[in-house]
Amino acid sequence: MVDWRDGGRWLTTRTGRRVFTRSASGDGPTILLLHGYPSSSYDYRRVVEHLAGRAWVTLDFLGFGLSDKPRPHRYSLFEQADIVEEVIAATATGPVVAIAHDMGTSVATELLARDLQGRLTFDLQACVLTNGSVILDRATLQPSQKILRSRLGPLAARFANQRSFARSFGRLFSPMHPLTREEADAQWALLSHQDGHRIVHLLIAYLDERVRYAPRWHGAVRDWPRPLSFLWALDDPVATTHVLDGLRELRPTAPVVELRSVGHYPQVEVPERFARAALDLLAGPF
Repeated sequence: MVDWRDGGRWLTTRTGRRVFTRSASGDGPTILLLHGYPSSSYDYRRVVEHLAGRAWVTLDFLGFGLSDKPRPHRYSLFEQADIVEEVIAATATGPVVAIAHDMGTSVATELLARDLQGRLTFDLQACVLTNGSVILDRATLQPSQKILRSRLGPLAARFANQRSFARSFGRLFSPMHPLTREEADAQWALLSHQDGHRIVHLLIAYLDERVRYAPRWHGAVRDWPRPLSFLWALDDPVATTHVLDGLRELRPTAPVVELRSVGHYPQVEVPERFARAALDLLAGPF
């Protein structure tokens, strides 16, 4: 985790918040890597080793990982999308392609919606969505997620600790690739940085936005005119194959790669397979 931190830098946004970013030069288009809840860009640390010399950029969303974690604050997917646009403006030139996981899939679909409106500030040429509950009513939320969304959320966050985190986080991994102690420790260190584990109930408000803005984001999946594909780990207990089926209904012609015997975090469980499949999906006449 220390090596990942030391290889990055912090960008100050227009609102005065600092967000952690990492990037590397290389062949283009630049690959934008968007993480999910409750983790961070650290999820992609082994993926970037297999990007075949491509330029890439990633970030910790506001409230996550090594980025600032303001409180009180109303965390929103729209604000996260604004931050992505700022990061791209500061770190990338030329066209961009995106790989988005979990919460990051909703940030990505907001970027698609902005592109449809003609107001996205960078040239997004292709996108891969992976294991995110974009269609929330088809997902299977975990008990901890349900509690954090409820009126008990602030209390649950107050009593969050490393042991309970490792237990619930471990349930997201497949039996073939279980959560390791080293991974659990690193993920907790990033989550608890600046007492971030005390605001997990604020961060999970993005699920409510997924419901409220479903027509906008589902419409973007359906109507975005550029290459959009799905890379799905099939043993995910949350963003199950029912979610993937719904995405296929929205976008019947989208290419799909399925990863068998892999859980919710394919980029952690099988980073080389994940990178290879994502690059295959992104390949095209850019």
